[in-house]
Order: sequence, then C-alpha cells, then structure tokens
Amino acid sequence: MTTVRDLGEHALIARLRSRVTNLPAHIEIGIGDDAAAIAPPRSELEIVTTDALIEGVHFRRDWTAPDAIGHKALAVNLSDLAAMGATPRAALLSLALPETLPVAEFDALLDGFLALAAATATPLVGGNITRSPGPLMIDVTAIGSAPRRKLLRRSGGVAGDELYVTGALGGAAAGLLIRQTGNPDGDGECLRRYERPTPQLRAGRLVARSRSARAAIDLSDGLADGARQLAAAAGLGVEIDAEAVPILPAAAVVAASAGRDALELGLSGGEDYELLFAVGRRQRRGFLAAVRRAGLAATLVGRLVDDHGAILVQSGTRKPLPEGFSHF
Repeated sequence: MTTVRDLGEHALIARLRSRVTNLPAHIEIGIGDDAAAIAPPRSELEIVTTDALIEGVHFRRDWTAPDAIGHKALAVNLSDLAAMGATPRAALLSLALPETLPVAEFDALLDGFLALAAATATPLVGGNITRSPGPLMIDVTAIGSAPRRKLLRRSGGVAGDELYVTGALGGAAAGLLIRQTGNPDGDGECLRRYERPTPQLRAGRLVARSRSARAAIDLSDGLADGARQLAAAAGLGVEIDAEAVPILPAAAVVAASAGRDALELGLSGGEDYELLFAVGRRQRRGFLAAVRRAGLAATLVGRLVDDHGAILVQSGTRKPLPEGFSHF
C-alpha cells in the first residue's frame, strides 16, 4: 500500500495539479505559483469564507468514505456563500495529512472535492499540503461574489419578519445517529444528508437577486442556533413554532428507533445546511416564488419579535428555545 509519505509533498501537489484543468477566464493564475490571481468581478463584492474539518471532530475515516469527506469539506463552505446570495468563483484547499494516509484515500478525497467543485463551477486555484502528526485536517477557503445592493446578511431583519426555512431538517443529525449507533438498517437519505450535504446556492442567489428577504443564515448548527443568530444580529428576539418545523420523515423514523425526539434533531442537531430567511410580509409572495424557481419548498417556522428572548411555542406552551450545537 503506497502512502503519502512514500510519494512526498511535491509529487502529491503534482498529482493534484494534474487533475485541475479548464479553468474559467477569471482565473488568471491557478495552482503552481506562490498565490493565485483572480480577476475581480465588475461592480460586485468579493465574498470570502473558510471552514475546516478535523478527523475525530467533524468526521471519522472508519465511518465515512474519503470522497464524501472531500465533498463535505467544500460543501460546508459553499453553504456560507449561499447564505449571502453569492456565486462561487474559486476555492483553496489545504490538507494536513497523516504520513500513513494511503494515496488511494488521498485520491478519493480529491474525487469528492473536485466533483462538487465541477458541479458548482468552483475552480480549485491553490492551497497547501503539509504533514500532520495526528488527525487528517482539511481547510477550505471559498471565494464568491455578489452585487453590493443584493447581498444577504444576518443583520437585516426587523421585528415582525417571518422566518422561513428551506427543505426539511434533522436528516444530517439522524445520519450521524445512524453512524453512532451502528444501525445496519439506517436510512440512506439521512446518511447522504450527513455525509454529502447540498449547498443551496441557487436558492440563495435567486432570493438575493429578487431582494425578497432581509436576512439569511445557513443552518450548520441547527435551526435553534440559526434563529438565535439572526435575531441577535438584528438586536431582536425570536419565536419558533415547534409544530411548523419541517422534519425529514426518514429522520423521524430514525429518531423514534433510537428513542430520540425528532424535533430535537431538527432544532439542535446541525449540519442540515438548509437556509433560514427573514422575510417581510410584503416580500412573502416574491420570496416564495424565488424559492420555487430554485426547486425547493420553504416553510414558515417563526418570526422575529421586539422582545430579546428566544422562545419555542409548543402545544400552546411557551418555553426557552433550545441551544444549537456548540463545539465548546
């Protein structure tokens, strides 16, 4: 079995570089120089985000195929661009590799990353490879662009805005639960949502271009966390209607079999990477039309309020909204 130590850094970089071809016109210098050169978009802002995945924290190599790890590393960054209504323009990939990592796993990780990069028109233009004395670590920087006046931020909501979430929630948390419990009958859709999330780029762009939402955030750490952050950014409070939260049916089945509350998975489980929007009542029709054009459904789950609290309304009872996922 050939390992990355056997090949060495320069051979690994050459191996990666050979797979990155047909760069778009705005990439003037790609992999091979000290830095990449990207032509700036005319009359738009550049949007830059970064996120890291660390073995043992965000994934386990004995649970997840390496191509899924590569896919997810890019997807979580593209989801941040989606939340701001941005169009991807380039990505940087930095890898800290255990020296015993098989080259076959290195190649498969690139398979997943580059497949999503091609599907989303996000060219890989550089990065770094180094040795890790411990876990595999993947750091991605994604670069996008958006019109200045059509950029979505977290802070634009006003009291009375309705909160809409795309898609259904709880699937990724249910997928993680399947892996944790070793359930051989676990649902494939939940595992896909956990291991290969879909960044909702088209929905973010269409809503932003239509100017039909005042604020947005992607749901990396659960609906409860996203709602709290939208409210806090606007200096407001939030109310969520428990009965309205759209739970993926397969996630509800997984939760029941594990003795867990499906609503908890949707509120606090995280990694769904759906989008949460704050929408004014007069914007509602245009917003729903934009989401439909993206091929998605959106569900009204709550509202921003003047009070600074975070409330869950369930069966007529008001109680504190649970916390979302937190690393610490």
